[in-house]
Amino acid sequence: MAHAPNMPAPVALPGVSKIVAVGSGKGGVGKTTVAVNLAIALSRMGQRVGLIDADIYGPNVPIMMGSAQQPAVGPGNQIVPNLTHGIKTISIGYISPGDKPLVMRGPMLHQIIRQFIQQVEWGELDYLIVDLPPGTGDVVISLVQTVPLTGAIVVSTPSDVSLQDARKALEMFAQVNVEVLGIVENMSHFICPHCHQEIDIFSKGGAERTAQQFNVPFLGAIELLPSIREGGDRGLPVTLAGPKSPQAAEFYAIAEKLMVHAEAAAAAATDVIEIS
Repeated sequence: MAHAPNMPAPVALPGVSKIVAVGSGKGGVGKTTVAVNLAIALSRMGQRVGLIDADIYGPNVPIMMGSAQQPAVGPGNQIVPNLTHGIKTISIGYISPGDKPLVMRGPMLHQIIRQFIQQVEWGELDYLIVDLPPGTGDVVISLVQTVPLTGAIVVSTPSDVSLQDARKALEMFAQVNVEVLGIVENMSHFICPHCHQEIDIFSKGGAERTAQQFNVPFLGAIELLPSIREGGDRGLPVTLAGPKSPQAAEFYAIAEKLMVHAEAAAAAATDVIEIS
């Protein structure tokens, strides 16, 4: 995979097969919820999975994974990631817990992202999922400068406001030569528990139309369910219930599609390297 002009060439991470970034154009669309549940779904499907919480200013992965343990430091000053629900995980929230905000400039963000990638004992992984912060800022640039990405997922609600920012995220990944493996529509619809009618609180279908417009895969639509929010708040994501759970089934279906597109992207990247 080529890197954008004026950017240093990224260096592959030994032992890690595929690196997938999960991003969005704006906050509040459930990006971390999708990243965490996809990581667990992939793990339950037999994949070796790591998860980087790259949202330095607003790290939510520790809460959603139900772990606040500070990582240990191993030989060579390497950070040992937390192992939670079978996922190797690192977050600034483990290192600097609590409500105190982190105030830092771009160069410090770049250093933290590099440490999370290069100074963590990831070992052998099939997938390293990177939960990006919202927007199109420094963290994404630091990431693509540091390590070659297999691709990215864009998460959006179906509302026009969210989709406008999702299109910016799609354009951002195109500018840095990162393949978009698909779009996920989160909070797609709500089934009333009383009348059992579908209510489109944030509209419906906008992400799929955007995927068609940008010629990228549409991975699926996740229903607006209280159980998904409750699972994240309790540190017990719904995907822990397995693929037969009605609340988790769509995450597993999305994970299956992601694996197909990620395998194809990884194979294509290998072919390019071999030809050159």
